[in-house]
Amino acid sequence: MATMETVFFHVDMDAFFASVEQMDHPEHRGKPLIVGGLGNRGVVSACSYEARAFGVHSAMPMFQARKLCPEAIYVQGRMHRYNEVSKLILAILAEFSPDVQQISIDEAFLDMTGTERLFGKPRAAAQMLKQKVREETSLVISVGIGPSRFIAKMASDFGKPDGLCRVSPGKEVVFVDAVGLKKLWGIGESSLAALARHHITTVPQLRAYSKEYLQRTFGTAAGEYYFLVSRGIDPGIYSGESKSHSISTECTFPVDVTDQDILHQYLLRMSHEVMFRSIEEKVMGKTVGIKVRYADFTTTSAQETPDKPIYSAEEIYQTACRLLDQRWTAGRSIRLIGVGLYQTRLGEAPLQEELFEDTYKRKRELEKAVLSLRAKGRNLEKASILQQRGFPAEVDGNNHP
Repeated sequence: MATMETVFFHVDMDAFFASVEQMDHPEHRGKPLIVGGLGNRGVVSACSYEARAFGVHSAMPMFQARKLCPEAIYVQGRMHRYNEVSKLILAILAEFSPDVQQISIDEAFLDMTGTERLFGKPRAAAQMLKQKVREETSLVISVGIGPSRFIAKMASDFGKPDGLCRVSPGKEVVFVDAVGLKKLWGIGESSLAALARHHITTVPQLRAYSKEYLQRTFGTAAGEYYFLVSRGIDPGIYSGESKSHSISTECTFPVDVTDQDILHQYLLRMSHEVMFRSIEEKVMGKTVGIKVRYADFTTTSAQETPDKPIYSAEEIYQTACRLLDQRWTAGRSIRLIGVGLYQTRLGEAPLQEELFEDTYKRKRELEKAVLSLRAKGRNLEKASILQQRGFPAEVDGNNHP
């Protein structure tokens, strides 16, 4: 009996935060738009393709973005709104596959294996999916199709925005050779420099070495990664992840990051995203965790379970920062960072042993009020968070330049 061909889609919501802002404000369409913290220590969270043409990219300090593109429209992020739109798109994705794996607020994998009778050939199904998202949200997505998540992920980068690329089974090696070493998923500037020191500048050159040599030269984790991806083999970063109930998000930086302020600001953004989702899903969690992937592909994670359940984004953020600072060697390049809320349970009411915790109700209601105001476009951060990040307690986030 013939083995069924595996088919994966990787859906990328193009320039998502900026696209949502342009969707909600049609007067901003076609113009450079930058989303992020507006203070002097702010960081670019996202930017439109018009802004990218000036060299602006995510994780860039805001002061650099202003120098590169002073005429851009600068907008404070609205995580609640982005989560709303993300949920709408994820609901559409779920109509096409029973196995949707969200890996961040603007990315997801779909296992489309065996769906051909319902939606036709993979390319036709992808076109149908793109059209439905555009009709129901007015946003464009890029879709990569491949026999593995790894290949589908890279295929979605072709033709952005509004791209569609399929890599057929058996064409993986040809594809990674065409992609090139600089654009191979997971190969950042630090990796390129390390490979170049050994005169490896192309994928075929990398593929010429044995796994033993690569591991001996670059380390066990990096060597195995190089060996697999140079052959178009999925390194398994996103396969086989636990499906137990948890809420998490992560971000892969376009360039390796060593700046603690940038890392903390991304932790803040992701802490709010996780808390938004927990309130929307009416769940509470007891454990906060972080995930860190370094430039050499080693990955570490850490968790902390406070005495009481987590009631606020501030608690997630403070715990995540503490976990990062305890385990990160300052100056070591980070490629990916993630935040998660674990040991979740349904319901927002406190457990019996928490009934006499006077701060519970105030914390939860305050969090809902903050998120409600942010949903209406007001940039409101708690003074304790702002002061911890070096900002004054009173900040008017609506003063756009």
